[in-house]
Amino acid sequence: MEREDILEEWFFESLKTYRDLYVYQLGCPSRVTEWTSGKTLCVAGFSPSQNEILELQLPRKLLAGDDQGLCAERDFRVLHGGSTDGPVCCLRHVPGTRCVVTNDGLSSDLQVWNLGADDGDVIRRTGGVAGGGGPAAAGGSRMAVGVSSRPQVLHGARSGDVRLTELSSGRTLFRLESDSADRLGSLQFVSDSVFIAGCWNGAVYLADTRTPAAPQLTPPPESSGESLRWWTDASVGPPGCRIVRLSSSGQTVISDLRNPGGAVSRARLAVQSGRCRLDEVRVSWAPALGGRVSVSGFSGAVQIYDTSVWGAEPREVQPLFQHRGHAVSQSQLGDGVPVPVPVSITGHTWHPERPRTLLSAASDGSVHLWDWVDQSAGSE
Repeated sequence: MEREDILEEWFFESLKTYRDLYVYQLGCPSRVTEWTSGKTLCVAGFSPSQNEILELQLPRKLLAGDDQGLCAERDFRVLHGGSTDGPVCCLRHVPGTRCVVTNDGLSSDLQVWNLGADDGDVIRRTGGVAGGGGPAAAGGSRMAVGVSSRPQVLHGARSGDVRLTELSSGRTLFRLESDSADRLGSLQFVSDSVFIAGCWNGAVYLADTRTPAAPQLTPPPESSGESLRWWTDASVGPPGCRIVRLSSSGQTVISDLRNPGGAVSRARLAVQSGRCRLDEVRVSWAPALGGRVSVSGFSGAVQIYDTSVWGAEPREVQPLFQHRGHAVSQSQLGDGVPVPVPVSITGHTWHPERPRTLLSAASDGSVHLWDWVDQSAGSE
């Protein structure tokens, strides 16, 4: 089958499986896709040298609410842009401000940026936040931001150096009381003051910034003696506040935040663990679709799973939906035979307001915005 036939077959399949699909091409790949509003998002490159940091506006056809179906036009709009001296491996927008905070993945220090205003289109660096330093700095910091009257960021590279810093003054407002030095995979607020810190080894800390009390520690899930890397995400919507932990072998455990040491359900995901890229794996709860989680970083696809059908005993489960557009569009021809180009997903995120809309970025610099159809629920 020739490349044109492959693309044509996927095109007709996409007419039934997507409500919308928009494509954009960046100058270089991005690992960060962070919403700054329901209409705008930030992306930035992670090459070793200088990179662009951009704020993009979603396609106007999508914002107008028109049902345009499949659209491959480059109609994202660059609103603001700037350059960084190094890579951007983590980026968080501070709610209620025009400020974003970044980390280069090389140290635990943070960089603070102003996204610009209506009368200017330049993103400028305005300051920084010192990290914990020392050996823990290797691999960079994880960050989380919550809604607060005083702009602040929660950050750390290891469990023993997590702190909450006020951006305007650089003052430390809170430190996580932990004697361990587990590498962090994620930081996430689950309320205005309560957060979870997910570690690479699968352990999870639950802490409250209003109290100096020691955090609640949940040990890693049982993994049959395997040495695994774990990724963590928390859901605060229905059916309740739950934690998902995904391992590098595809083992997945869902826990209730009120009893994080227990397991509500388990599964083995249909992922290609041998192709796992540790810095690019993402697991994320859908903010407005109870029980749905998305996974990427194991291949050139973003997979969506329905955890509501999982049971107490682990069994292999298939995805409810797969977005394969990045890999399909990058097939090349060799001597008249289609040769798949290895494309990996470098990051993805759910839209904050549109329930089935996601944005994904890939190693070829492509960015896709897509609204998928849940055919199992009879969606039109």
